[in-house]
Amino acid sequence: MSNPYLPSWEYIPDGEPRVFGDRVYVYGSHDRVDSERFCDYKLKVWSASVHDLRHWVCHGDIFRTKSEHGCQADVDWTEQELYAPDVIEKDGKYYLYAYIVNSRGCVAVSDRPEGPFSLLSRYEYHIENHYDQGTFIDPGVLVDEDGRVYIYCGFEGSYMCELNPDNMYEVLDGSYQTDIIPVEKPYEFFEACSMRKIGDTYYLIYSPKIGSRLAYATSDSPTGPFTYRGYIIDNGVDYPGGNNHGSICQINGQWYIFYHRMTNGTLMSRRGCVEKITILENGTIPTVEMTSLGFEEALNPYEITLADTACVLKGGAGAYITELDIFTRIITNITDGCVMGWKYFDFGEDDTGEELQFILKMIPRGCHGTIRVFLDSVSKEHEIGNAAFQRDSTIVRSRVCPVTGRHAVYLTVESGYSGWAKDYFDNRQLLDLVSFVFCK
Repeated sequence: MSNPYLPSWEYIPDGEPRVFGDRVYVYGSHDRVDSERFCDYKLKVWSASVHDLRHWVCHGDIFRTKSEHGCQADVDWTEQELYAPDVIEKDGKYYLYAYIVNSRGCVAVSDRPEGPFSLLSRYEYHIENHYDQGTFIDPGVLVDEDGRVYIYCGFEGSYMCELNPDNMYEVLDGSYQTDIIPVEKPYEFFEACSMRKIGDTYYLIYSPKIGSRLAYATSDSPTGPFTYRGYIIDNGVDYPGGNNHGSICQINGQWYIFYHRMTNGTLMSRRGCVEKITILENGTIPTVEMTSLGFEEALNPYEITLADTACVLKGGAGAYITELDIFTRIITNITDGCVMGWKYFDFGEDDTGEELQFILKMIPRGCHGTIRVFLDSVSKEHEIGNAAFQRDSTIVRSRVCPVTGRHAVYLTVESGYSGWAKDYFDNRQLLDLVSFVFCK
């Protein structure tokens, strides 16, 4: 499954991946397509077999703050949105921790990792007095090998405490710590705590002030001190960036970083993505780039590539991916100077020397111009072909140079207008991109 790895109609940001048994579960917020606020009044969970990461199953709503569509709310003191949950297992039960807007959050429990979850504690009844309203945002939880339980939270400042493992919600006296990840450089903590233990090392993944990144710090103790080690991914590199939240997970021996990207021209409509990462012997995680791959080794250029799998959108007036309808997601606001990219395709090693046919599906915007196709970089020597489109074109075809091997594919679009008023047309939309394919 390529990025985004869930069905195209699903918006699950803030993904916390957890492997329970032979399945990987992703717990996250739930965004709405057309919303002026972050998140929803419900949480959902998706899972896949660790042996088949291409096919994901939706387990439905696992927790609610608002009664709707015949389903009752799981809380009785608020109808505010739910943010960024985490789920951990302890003694055969599964505990969900989530922030509720303008509340101190809640703890819920289930006998199954897919829920549904039942309220265990409103949490603020058991919180220490020095917790301020709302600081429970973005909880990340660790059950250590010795059975002790720790929770990490924060917004514009981090804190942690230890929980009573007998009930999983009471804060142990004297365990509260502030600024476990400093707000000063190089740490620059902002939000989105997520804790993992790998070997004897504790990894705290978080979002720094450069909010499009996921950074990490390590320690030999769950209570710190933590040392800044760098950042793993940045969703704003050559793409419309925004806040980021996610974590790392090992599946069948391979480590991944789960994160999200912005769509629909807003920060409030985010979709889950994933990239392979490597953890080196010295404990560091080299920064990885955003790709279109997801769980795939490579994209197949001879299968239809949907526009919304693009991992590069830069230049021009600011192209972005948007939901046209439940079946269709396009790249829109494509203007002169826009670059769209997909990484990476495997064209194979069949070196017959024959040209390929490039076919593109578009929605016309009443303009004519040229679509140019590049491999690996947008430069004249890397252009493999181009195709003219007309003001009413919906399908564009062109012959391109023969290609073998593994490559990124980039498309640019140029207006066909070159008259005296060209400056007035530089930012007009030229077309909407739906999909494309290469044919032998």
